[in-house]
Amino acid sequence: MVTRVEYDPLRIEFTFPHDPAWTGDLSATANDRLAEDLAHGLVQMVHPLGRIAARQSAVAYTSAIRRMVAELAAMGFNGGLADLRTSHILSYWMSVGGRRVFHTRRLLAGCGDRVDAGIRAYLEGKAIKGRPRGKPLKPYTDGEWRQIEAGLRDYLQQAVARQREVLDLAALGPDSSNLGRNRQNFAWLLRQHGPLKVADATRVMGLTVDYFRDGIGGQYRDVRSAMYPPVQVATAMRLLFGVYSGVVPDGIRDLGLEDFTWTGDRTVLMDYVKGRRGPESVNLPARAVRLLERWLELSEPVRQLAPESIAGDLFVFLDTEYRSTDGAKSQLSALSTRAAPKSGNKARRQLAKELDLRTDAGEPLLLHSARIRTTYHNVLARRGWTGRTKIDPNHTAAVEGSHYVSTTTPAQAESVEAIIEDAQADILRRSRPPIVLSDEEAAEFVTEQPDQAARLGLDAEAMAELLGGEMDVFTAACANQLAGLHGPKGKPCPARPWVCLLCPLAVFTPRHAPNLLRLKAYFARQSRQLTVQQFLAVFGPYADRLDHDILPRFAGRLLEKAAGEVDDIDSELPLRPEEGTQ
Repeated sequence: MVTRVEYDPLRIEFTFPHDPAWTGDLSATANDRLAEDLAHGLVQMVHPLGRIAARQSAVAYTSAIRRMVAELAAMGFNGGLADLRTSHILSYWMSVGGRRVFHTRRLLAGCGDRVDAGIRAYLEGKAIKGRPRGKPLKPYTDGEWRQIEAGLRDYLQQAVARQREVLDLAALGPDSSNLGRNRQNFAWLLRQHGPLKVADATRVMGLTVDYFRDGIGGQYRDVRSAMYPPVQVATAMRLLFGVYSGVVPDGIRDLGLEDFTWTGDRTVLMDYVKGRRGPESVNLPARAVRLLERWLELSEPVRQLAPESIAGDLFVFLDTEYRSTDGAKSQLSALSTRAAPKSGNKARRQLAKELDLRTDAGEPLLLHSARIRTTYHNVLARRGWTGRTKIDPNHTAAVEGSHYVSTTTPAQAESVEAIIEDAQADILRRSRPPIVLSDEEAAEFVTEQPDQAARLGLDAEAMAELLGGEMDVFTAACANQLAGLHGPKGKPCPARPWVCLLCPLAVFTPRHAPNLLRLKAYFARQSRQLTVQQFLAVFGPYADRLDHDILPRFAGRLLEKAAGEVDDIDSELPLRPEEGTQ
């Protein structure tokens, strides 16, 4: 079935790859000609012709058509798309917000050559108003996160315990004591006949509704919700599954039993669909696997009675608000795309209230599925490397950072900024050319290069010590070994000999030439025993600096004489045992 425009009344029949079909009503607009033209443009934007593949986007664009038609009519425009000119559309765009500009620009672009050439020129350029950028979801704090996880876990444990209790009672058979008005008889009745409503249960038992008054009806409903999980329990399961796995909410919502592949007793591969990206797979963490097993056990009674059309959905629950006279099975519903927006939101609010979730400030805490995913990845990011370069390839690095690795406190923000500043400063230091001096240049360094001397923080006396060899390390003279560039500040520098080649505090003079050549020979030996990628990753920048920026600054005769002192063996360098090449 393909998305198409229908008439009498004017409407669009939408078809999506993963969401149920939906009808967009465009009847009774202020300008049916324009509405029809824009409807044909919207069809070109829907999968498989375009990129719109979800019901939510179709609803937004259908609403944009109705509002655009009404507002242009209020401005005096009553023609069709062919009559729309630049003056009309510019006046309209100036009167609405950036989000509507975004939607209507895409609608007009979908109409192709039927749009006036002047308008198409504006469509190809920059929008008059930018689309407002949404604020990234703020992760829950550590205290809130622990509270949510513990609350949901305890809630589901209690649900499992209640169900096991009533199933055990049902296994004992009917109990006619007290006219059958007891938990054991209720449990047996519900197990045999399904989740009957109170009126139906009284008829089966041969009683009147009056016998269920004075709290008896409430006891019956408690047994029914314990045996057949309601939407609140299914919602708690979905949220805790997100806490354990970090999968997108829409991917969890639409799961079916066929989406799980058991590759062992405790290993499960889950296939799901991410709205913008499409099919994905994830190897579930161990605790998510245990939670899945618990839910399959909890939902088994309601799944046995569910219609075939929804029995394969993972999140099947008892819809106690469903109104029908078709029998017990009509009360069963799957938490699918049709049911999730309404029942899911209400259930989350009720669940948060029942668990008495509170923010760190003591205010009521709302449960948000997408915010749970954001917190999951934020926690992983703060623990260390997650094994993925980006969570979603559709995101830029900036969006990834603001959505999933955003800081949660001012102290963390300050720490991140300090890390960024240090990294930028390090890049600047590495970009400076090395200081390589001949004997003549060394004698006049303070007077001829006062900026460099000031950067090194050396006065005339300290400079004399440096040039005299009192501040030498293996490959260079170090302006300050306690500066803390490569280790703790105030402690002797722990850097390896080759690190000095890129250090901004290093000064290279002719007396260092033999050691520099020994280091060059060491690089050559390492290049023979390492792969190209390994060598470039470990020694590449240092070898490049030595060969192109330092050694060419020395006289050829000096290097020839220094080469005679090089034996090309590891013992010439201060190496650790694991750094040897022989």
